[in-house]
Amino acid sequence: MKTCPSEFNCPVEATLQLIGGKYKAVILWHLIENQKRFSELKRLLPKATEKMLTQQLRDLENDGLIIRTVYPVVPPKVEYSLSDFGRSIIPVLNAMCNWGEEYLSSINAEIKSCK
Repeated sequence: MKTCPSEFNCPVEATLQLIGGKYKAVILWHLIENQKRFSELKRLLPKATEKMLTQQLRDLENDGLIIRTVYPVVPPKVEYSLSDFGRSIIPVLNAMCNWGEEYLSSINAEIKSCK
């Protein structure tokens, strides 16, 4: 169920509504280069239960960030890819990645200095 834009108090809140789920940003990150099947995403997110991963994918699809393509073959083949709208979030994901790398570097430096 989509949230009405008037329900947001600030742009950060609107962004987090779309990508703030437990695995949403990570799923989007893995879809930047190419589409993935459910099993590939499950391998990339080993801590995610199938139920949680399915829910996160549904939310991303309902919000228009990803496209779910079902191929009429047996067994069924389903692939997920970024929509054009989903591609517009790539700069945000890149910024999150860069910030995370700096943060991890500082933590690793702290851990080494404590030994």
